[in-house]
Amino acid sequence: MTLVYQSTRDANNTTTASRAILQGLATDGGLFTPISYPQVELDFAKLKDASYQEVAKLILSAFLDDFTDQELDDCIAHAYDNKFDTPNIAPLIKLDGQYNLELFHGSTIAFKDMALSILPHLLTTAAKKHGLENKIVILTATSGDTGKAAMAGFADVPGTEIIVFYPKDGVSKVQELQMTTQTGDNTHVVAIEGNFDDAQTNVKQMFNNAVLRKKLAEHKLQFSSANSMNIGRLVPQIVYYVYAYAQLIKTDQIRAGEAVNFSVPTGNFGNILAAYYAKQIGLPVGKLICASNENNVLTDFFKTHIYDKKRCFKVTSSPSMDILVSSNLERLIFHLLGNNAEKTAELMTNLKKHGQYELTNFDSEMLALFAAEYATEVETAAEIKRVYETSNYIEDPHTAVASAVYQKYRTKTGDDTKTVVVSTASPYKFPVVAVEAVTGQTGLSDFEALAQLHDLTGVSIPAAVDGIETAEVHHKMIVAADQMQAAVEKDLGL
Repeated sequence: MTLVYQSTRDANNTTTASRAILQGLATDGGLFTPISYPQVELDFAKLKDASYQEVAKLILSAFLDDFTDQELDDCIAHAYDNKFDTPNIAPLIKLDGQYNLELFHGSTIAFKDMALSILPHLLTTAAKKHGLENKIVILTATSGDTGKAAMAGFADVPGTEIIVFYPKDGVSKVQELQMTTQTGDNTHVVAIEGNFDDAQTNVKQMFNNAVLRKKLAEHKLQFSSANSMNIGRLVPQIVYYVYAYAQLIKTDQIRAGEAVNFSVPTGNFGNILAAYYAKQIGLPVGKLICASNENNVLTDFFKTHIYDKKRCFKVTSSPSMDILVSSNLERLIFHLLGNNAEKTAELMTNLKKHGQYELTNFDSEMLALFAAEYATEVETAAEIKRVYETSNYIEDPHTAVASAVYQKYRTKTGDDTKTVVVSTASPYKFPVVAVEAVTGQTGLSDFEALAQLHDLTGVSIPAAVDGIETAEVHHKMIVAADQMQAAVEKDLGL
């Protein structure tokens, strides 16, 4: 039986995996979400020796079940190849008191590579499968990493255009240069005067704009999404949780069936939601620790059941988490309400109109799977230093947030369950923050800090950022947040 994906806001809006991937976002503004879970045989006696590609095949064939075996094999082979600098794809590193799951070995040294290396192939395969003649326009907002990873994935892919919006002053210099130096005739990057939430809100509005949709169709174009609102981005993220668990068994750290906690740096809620789905198909998860920076709207939600975005937006050293509207939380809300689309739509309307909603009459057992806390800027820097001093290992600021929050959780609860900290980016992406935290040295440029980081770690400067200082900038457009649609129409010649 083919898995049904339904909009979180309309029970009648259902589709298959491949069509959900093509659409990206439901036309009613909701997110396509599985309303049941596939049966997956997680046999860790076999999986402990399986390659990342083999685990990916197991998970993807279960969730994306209207793709053929051959189609998935081709997508996986093209995605998880020498773009990654290790055959393990996602190595699990044992540190003092925790395990770090390194998701930054792809071409843009951030976890987004894990899914965005395969999404273009899933998307173009789905388009062929359904005889789609329209060119697909990937429209996405980024808080720093999705943009580059998506462009790297879609650059010069036939039948696609990609337009990325990012907050002008809300990303690191390295992140910005990674985007603005991107080559490819089909790539477009636009900085906005505003924050990530402004960018994301306007992108969603464009997806839901019937007049714009009609105009695109007249030019044989249609929108799709590359961020985790697209189920084709979310499902591949489930893979690395299963793979990490298998690696713990392989290295005799745990026995099969033993529960493991995951501490996940969380902004848009996609990464931790993938861990939730891993739990639903049988992965032995103890707690999912939702780690936020000072934009701690999620911490407050899990503690009070009130989601309130009406607060000061803070620009932090972990910019990919500088988010006040966590889009993927909508999927969890939908599940917490017993897959009730009508009630979910009502809460999302409240969020849009009043800036908040309160969750009532929900599945409290499901919510209890999550623990939530946040780390301040001072705590994040202190954690980078602590981990370096105890393990001779440097975390990027996002990973350090998850690491610091795990330390808080462990102290508070006494929970000694083996815990995996999800390491979402290389420190080379945020060299100034990392070097300053470890050495106390201030005033370094990003590029001075890169050299310093190399000296501290002994790890070669990754190809993704080596020489980026002198690379040619191809994208220089800056617009006001309310001019984003005009920029899209200009880029597409509408």
